[in-house]
Amino acid sequence: MKLKHLSLSVMIMGTALGLASTQAAASGYQFGSQSVSGQGTAHANGAEANDPSTIFTNPAGLSRLDGTQLAIGATLVVPHSEYTDNGSVTTGNFAAIGIPSRATGGGNGGTFAPKAVAAPTFYLSRKINDKITAGVGIFVPYGAKLDYGFDWAGRYALKSVNLQSLNINPSMSFKLDDRHSFGFGVSAQYMKATLEQMADSTTGLNAGIYSAAYKQAILGGASAAVADATGKGAVALAGIKGDGLAHVEGDDWGFGWNVGYMFQLDENTRFGLAYRSSVKQTLQGSSTWTFDNVTGVIPGSATTPAQAAKAKHPNASASVDVTTPETVSANFFHQLNPKVALMGDVTWVRNSRLKQLNIKQSVVNGTVQGDLVLHQNWKDTWRLSLGSNYQLNDSWMLRGGVAWEQSPVQSDNDRHPALPDSDRLWLSLGANYKISKQSSIDLAYSFIDFKNASMNYTDACDPTGQSGTCTGNGGTVKGSYKTYLQLIGVQYNYRF
Repeated sequence: MKLKHLSLSVMIMGTALGLASTQAAASGYQFGSQSVSGQGTAHANGAEANDPSTIFTNPAGLSRLDGTQLAIGATLVVPHSEYTDNGSVTTGNFAAIGIPSRATGGGNGGTFAPKAVAAPTFYLSRKINDKITAGVGIFVPYGAKLDYGFDWAGRYALKSVNLQSLNINPSMSFKLDDRHSFGFGVSAQYMKATLEQMADSTTGLNAGIYSAAYKQAILGGASAAVADATGKGAVALAGIKGDGLAHVEGDDWGFGWNVGYMFQLDENTRFGLAYRSSVKQTLQGSSTWTFDNVTGVIPGSATTPAQAAKAKHPNASASVDVTTPETVSANFFHQLNPKVALMGDVTWVRNSRLKQLNIKQSVVNGTVQGDLVLHQNWKDTWRLSLGSNYQLNDSWMLRGGVAWEQSPVQSDNDRHPALPDSDRLWLSLGANYKISKQSSIDLAYSFIDFKNASMNYTDACDPTGQSGTCTGNGGTVKGSYKTYLQLIGVQYNYRF
């Protein structure tokens, strides 16, 4: 069993969802919408700075806001994702040492994506004087939520994952003159992740079901693992069947910062640059094991209930270090005429920080349990967005946008069930309706189409124990995904 997923989870944490989505709607685990007004243009509006949500995209934009302004929103994510298994196996390819691959069996995960999840946003700004404007934003930066069930073909890689995050981002802007503005913010980021993964009790002595102490002291380690996997050892003869279940959870707070610059070329044209830092966090929690569905008698000297309990993988504390990626954005806004505005954004995300995640389990009764390792090998990614506003009349402004966004997953071998990600195309529509001089409502709808994706992910942990201190099953999840998402956003704006 791979606590490694906690690792992923962790990222997750960096991962929902306080809510979020089946695949987070944006590159990697990033949640796709921190502003409903921005969503309406496929997030091309980084240089528009028309409401306090500019705190997220570019804090220098606060200098454009008068008085006190409030924006409260929520985005509903409605996912649709289908998985088709193409031959997942339990032990990978260890034929050279006498362990043949065996079909995992099971289904395609059913409706593993939630029917819908929602993420809130809150932004408040206050103009202090002609030069300084302050504000605070609260939003969901990362998220993921999937539950494949107990009997799907990839259950030894992942049963479920739920990542929740929240970022509190106080910010301030400084207007140097009519052309130049700077902004700065700090972030307190909370992450919480829960991960569940099955462990195969019938594939020899994989470290997922049996404790490291039991393998070494009672069954002789790797040689016994090979014998059991080929049907000749004590475990196989004892008739042990069924899956164990590991439940891993953890949380942590981390801190980061962001800066922005805005240049006003003339009254109709402006450009923006923004940087958001990485956040380093150590998610700490526990891994808890249950074996309710495992039948048979544990062999060796484990003849009493007390001895049998010691043979099973013990509960332990767990931790994983994770660093969320930094982002760099460049954008423009141009008011073409009184009715039409054009805008665009280019954002770079340093996802290559995530290569391999090691979830460390504590030593139990003097025995090292082995790290849970998650291989990701992510690459840096780009997002390109173009959008437009159209002032229909005094009450209605219409929005639209299109975006193309890369996935950080480099190959089918790197794609994992916790993030079956792929390149995507955004199509967005939005509107702003002015209720009164002080208040308005933003509406947005986005359809996000993911490129069909294949997965051929192998757990690198050798179940014979020959790969060193790791916990894993050595299996391969092989299948394909078809995914699209719909985002529906509503935001209320008020100017005091």
